[in-house]
Amino acid sequence: MTAPSQPISRADCLAADARDPLAALRQQFHLPAGTLYLDGNSLGALPRNASARVQQVIEREWGDHLIQSWNKAGWMTHPQRVADKIGRLIGAAPGEAIVADTTSLNLYKVLSVAMTLARADSPRATRIVSERDNFPTDLYIAESLARQHGFELVLVDTADIVHHINDQLAVLLLTHVNYRSGRMHAMGALTEAAHAAGGLVVWDLAHSAGAVPVDLNACNADFAVGCGYKYLNGGPGAPAFLWLHARHAARMDAEQLWQPLSGWLGHAAPFEFSSDYRPATGVSRFICGTPPIIALAALECGVDTVLAAEPHGGMAALRAKSLALTDLFIALVEQRCTGHGLDLQTPREHVLRGSQVSLHRHEGAYAIVQALIARGVVGDFRDPGILRFGFTPLYVGHADVWDAVEHLVQVLDTREWQQARFNQRAAVT
Repeated sequence: MTAPSQPISRADCLAADARDPLAALRQQFHLPAGTLYLDGNSLGALPRNASARVQQVIEREWGDHLIQSWNKAGWMTHPQRVADKIGRLIGAAPGEAIVADTTSLNLYKVLSVAMTLARADSPRATRIVSERDNFPTDLYIAESLARQHGFELVLVDTADIVHHINDQLAVLLLTHVNYRSGRMHAMGALTEAAHAAGGLVVWDLAHSAGAVPVDLNACNADFAVGCGYKYLNGGPGAPAFLWLHARHAARMDAEQLWQPLSGWLGHAAPFEFSSDYRPATGVSRFICGTPPIIALAALECGVDTVLAAEPHGGMAALRAKSLALTDLFIALVEQRCTGHGLDLQTPREHVLRGSQVSLHRHEGAYAIVQALIARGVVGDFRDPGILRFGFTPLYVGHADVWDAVEHLVQVLDTREWQQARFNQRAAVT
């Protein structure tokens, strides 16, 4: 890494915070005193109103109204209501997305459908193409489905993706923003290329929704999934979401196609309690079982924190601040950490960067992250040797970035990370 010529001071960062139109949104979150939280790309911070909202669901809706709340409190339609809010962040029209299950289960559902449609349209196209560096659960689900249905999972390096978009492609499976490097794909261009080759695309938005502008309909995307606990601030294990383009929903309706996990709430009339399955129309068929109402309440609070940016410019404003924060972090690390063996893994180009910065170090990366956490700077570690820092513009400021780098400098200069307590691997890294 090379140091920039113009030093950046903490006063410069404080001045940027004073000009920040999004600064007041930080008050939406409970952030522990003395903590610089740079791990919202793994688990978002707690919205202040989530506790009260969850208590309301528990004590009033469940406690007082009991089973009546499925009607009185609108529990049955809660997955669609929250999904429509998420839709405003990902370019989905009302009724096109649904909140249900986990990202892994939703990926299993939509990838299965995509494979079914691809096989019907191009029987000889039997390849699922994905990045070798894609998030493991996506690859595991794809491998399982490929084995079940006679497809071939082909893993390629990022630079080689375009060379595998050909007439053998059935489904292109990509995470929009790579979890390890923070590199972002050109969704529109890759979707267009896959369609031109006769294939379909499934996008994983786990590191995109609430972090970078996404417009699924404008990109003419096919399917998408995403989780609720990262930039959507829905809490640990929050329900996930899925989306499919209206043309695929219409085709499923016309051909009475099932998704593979056909649960009772995905039935056209679940309270008929029929022994014969008839799929609901549209995205509703992708619901499996009873919605997790308490978790949905927390997720809605988290989604609302992102939507609170709409009067201030919405996702465009959040994106501009995210890029400013990540630019600042990269510049400060290059200015102040030269000679410490840190290599930038995240693209410098804005069009290729998500809302995180990843640094690689051959020695001690895990221990360095642990030493930072002990100082109150919370990032995380990913093999091999990746220090990963997420920048959620709703609650991270420019002075936070300067302070985080100051701690990093001290950890490196003093070799604090070499202490034995920082070199003991925990179960979660």
